[in-house]
Amino acid sequence: MRATGWTMTSSPSPSECYVYIVLPGTVEPVTAGRFQLQSDRHGVQVGRFVYGRSYLERLDAVALDPVELRLTPRTYETVALNGVFGALRDAGPDYWGRRVIEKHAGKAQLGELDYLLQSADDRAGALGFGLNREPPAPRRIFNQTVALEKLQRIADALIAEEDLPDDAANVQIQELMLLGTSMGGARPKVVVEDDGALWIAKLNRKDDRWNNARVEHAMLVIARSCGLNVADSKIVTAGGRDVLMVRRFDREKMEHGYARARMVSALTLLRTEDSHRSRERWSYLLLVEQLRRACAEPVKNAHELFRRMCFNALISNTDDHPRNHAVIARDQDWNLSPAYDLTPSTPISLERRDLALVAGDAGRSATAANLASQSARFLLDSDRAEAIIHEMEERVRTSWYAIARNEGVSERDCELIQGAFAYPGFRMLPESN
Repeated sequence: MRATGWTMTSSPSPSECYVYIVLPGTVEPVTAGRFQLQSDRHGVQVGRFVYGRSYLERLDAVALDPVELRLTPRTYETVALNGVFGALRDAGPDYWGRRVIEKHAGKAQLGELDYLLQSADDRAGALGFGLNREPPAPRRIFNQTVALEKLQRIADALIAEEDLPDDAANVQIQELMLLGTSMGGARPKVVVEDDGALWIAKLNRKDDRWNNARVEHAMLVIARSCGLNVADSKIVTAGGRDVLMVRRFDREKMEHGYARARMVSALTLLRTEDSHRSRERWSYLLLVEQLRRACAEPVKNAHELFRRMCFNALISNTDDHPRNHAVIARDQDWNLSPAYDLTPSTPISLERRDLALVAGDAGRSATAANLASQSARFLLDSDRAEAIIHEMEERVRTSWYAIARNEGVSERDCELIQGAFAYPGFRMLPESN
């Protein structure tokens, strides 16, 4: 879904591009509008987006996101995020994708539009970008699981900043970052087609403390046992190394291709940024209010977010930042996406653990009391909230080890991660901020 080639030149970064979208129930992109990114006289990056007239006239037209780019014939303008609207940023490359682009850029400095235009055809969500008014046909070329060993070697070389293997042609580099999403962090990953579906293959790194693939898969299984809606996952082996396969929930196989769900991150819902300077809006409490406004089933979505917040506290997932939460729309309606990127951590402190987002009256403190303190915001009375926390705490405490071992996590790795689960301070009364 882009009109540019892979090889970059030394020409100046473009100042505008077209934004394409695959509408609900279809597989072919259409042009939704035009995005401009320019500097004002003070050097501030200003982004402007306008929907195309023909797109607004379509009976099946949908807004690009539920909060910022409403389906109206006005020109939208922003100086936040270096002038890139949140919904467009979410369709751009993540840290890993940017690293691959930078490694092979033929120009010294890249602009934000370079990243959007050079990111993958099969990025997350339903958007695409190009320099032509008419969108190109989808490539529909996906990696196969049999290619994972070769892609793992290329990923290892990129991580180590080594010369790439002789057989790593440009097209293979492009395949390495087929998942051009902002949601998923810095781990090397590719998109593969397997069993009639698309999967994100997350590759282990040589410097991982434990077998990340096995451990993250086990966390998804534990989360499902706690009643959470989570992404499907499985483990495959490539070149003697485990690979985590997470089924893409923003894609659905159809007769002539894959239907795409719109998808935006919690960063966009919260209208905030990825840096610590913007952490005042990193909040489950603010996020649930946005979900209640944007989603078709506010009670269901609010309850799901409460469970997800509790689970993150119970496994010491301190990486629950806003990029690791999203909403999707397979049709007109938006809903919280299945959970993904659930990873334990093992902080030294046994008494104090903090989440990345504010969870209650005591800020980011990952304690039962703090989680329950603002339960009304999640449309739960205090008794029901306490019951959910107790039920999930017992489930995690009593089953994590058996589930982890059953999913192939080694005894050594279980010893390394055991301090993450229902840690001693979970039941302590936190100090109020």
